[in-house]
Amino acid sequence: MCTGRVDLSYIIRGFSKGADGVFVVGCHLNECNYITHGNFHALSTALLCKKIFEYIGLNPERLMIKFMSGGEGILFTEVMNEFDKKVKELGPLGKVEGMDANTIKSKLEAVTKLIPYIRLVERERLRLPYKTKEEYETFFNSDEFNKLFNELIVEKLIISQITALLKEEPLSTSNIANALGLTPSEVSRHINTSSRHGLVRYDVEQKRYALA
Repeated sequence: MCTGRVDLSYIIRGFSKGADGVFVVGCHLNECNYITHGNFHALSTALLCKKIFEYIGLNPERLMIKFMSGGEGILFTEVMNEFDKKVKELGPLGKVEGMDANTIKSKLEAVTKLIPYIRLVERERLRLPYKTKEEYETFFNSDEFNKLFNELIVEKLIISQITALLKEEPLSTSNIANALGLTPSEVSRHINTSSRHGLVRYDVEQKRYALA
């Protein structure tokens, strides 16, 4: 299968199902068997996923993407052993991140809900004309990308995380702030946006926010 078909949902699903690491392997860049350059799409997806992981507090080194041919069995073995060693050093998902299983589940659910929107953003604003791995990595580490990421994805991701938390139980502003590492004022701003969109409501009796 062409790595161009490796959707962000596949990667997130792997971690949601309990994987401690995900390894994506594609053909050498600029040597696409299908002349679609799908491996560049896979590279873009992996780099974007790493950025999302950084934001939600998961170690981006749990995801690796490499490019090699079907005849490079020795290289494949070496890279797999290297990645296996790295994942073992990191330990079970959540260990080095300091997160429990419920927190990880909530964060990954929030990302999953947002994937259709992220696909659209990637296609319309983040699809790149570059032809080298170095150019992609430079872009995804640039101020330009960080600005686009904050503008297009971060706010929607925060709201998605808030609704994922409220799915479990009603929470106060301070509860949400502590869970997401935000200030109460930041949470209030996103709660107000969510309320206007009919996603959350304020429970007067419990003095907490709940899903609408």
